[in-house]
Amino acid sequence: MPEMISIPRKPMIVGVMGSHGEKPEVREQARLLGEAIARRGHVLLTGGGTGLMQAASEGAHRAGGLVIGILPNDRKHPMDGYPNEFVDIAVFTGMYEGRNVINAKTPHCLIALAGGAGTLSEIALALRAGTPVIGLNAPEVSFAGSEEIVRVSTMEEALRVMDRILTGTKTTN
Repeated sequence: MPEMISIPRKPMIVGVMGSHGEKPEVREQARLLGEAIARRGHVLLTGGGTGLMQAASEGAHRAGGLVIGILPNDRKHPMDGYPNEFVDIAVFTGMYEGRNVINAKTPHCLIALAGGAGTLSEIALALRAGTPVIGLNAPEVSFAGSEEIVRVSTMEEALRVMDRILTGTKTTN
């Protein structure tokens, strides 16, 4: 039985976005990231599917945290792998890629891991909405007139930046 953690009355929501399939070491990084987010008392938000989403969800779930999955399908039209078994709150949107707007605008900050077009979409939407984005092995992207991604090279660095963002401390690369 995992150690139970206490979630604050109005917890911070941290989004972890990434691809469906990645190398085992990147999945492990996502799992450890989910675990660290939960241990800090934050709620994890993912796309609720397989790959890095599942790994981050597993880490948070096993640490006793709360996991929200923003799913592309609706309840009447199941999709393989959605929701993954570690999602506590499944939000069936029926919006497919349109759910990326929810993934980008809901969290207090977003950590983007290795990913493809879907992750790029979430990064762009988050930056446009003013959601702070931390890029850990994330696709290279920049947009004129928008906030920049805070690029980090380690999970520990990503967590330090996340902590500064969530406590309102100025972040720098």
